[in-house]
Amino acid sequence: MININNINDSEPYKIFHFLYEKALEKKQTNIEAVVISSFDTNLNEVDSRFVNLKYINNNEWIFFTNYNSPKANQFYAHQQISVLFYWNATATQIRIKANINKTAEHFSDKHYNGRSIYKNALAHSSDQSFEIDSYDKFLSIYDKVLLNKDLLLQRPSYWGGFSFDPYYFEFWEGDNNRLNKRDSYKLVDSEWHHKILQP
Repeated sequence: MININNINDSEPYKIFHFLYEKALEKKQTNIEAVVISSFDTNLNEVDSRFVNLKYINNNEWIFFTNYNSPKANQFYAHQQISVLFYWNATATQIRIKANINKTAEHFSDKHYNGRSIYKNALAHSSDQSFEIDSYDKFLSIYDKVLLNKDLLLQRPSYWGGFSFDPYYFEFWEGDNNRLNKRDSYKLVDSEWHHKILQP
């Protein structure tokens, strides 16, 4: 689930919240899973991956990762991202375009302190996405970190939150005959502009 706090009261946020609650009622699994696509300026290519969205605070959408990971470096070099939800329980797709930045350190600390020691041991032991000789070697590193209780009390400086701030939403609701309902909202000069799109 996504922890939703004081969600922005603008129209696209209200629609998102309504569709989220509808999918939740239909027992959508992995409802917090979202695809984040970013641009790698070094390789001149787009990259995508699933992350778990943890919070929506007003207009901030927050997930957590390793700050030295390839995706983090892509965010630093090119702050614009695209975001994609798909909830099969309600045949709903939500596309978002946004700008991304690090969250405040105190917020990352608070989230870290509420996690299990097993997840925090992973944050300390993994150089996310970088090569290692074998999976067994990684497990050995992880097991050693897990035994170091003092180390686990402190959030590593290279792990924390990213927050994205949407400027575009597209809501797609599927139909068996492909008569899909599509609405878009684009933020222009602090106002959301609504358009209805053909299927």
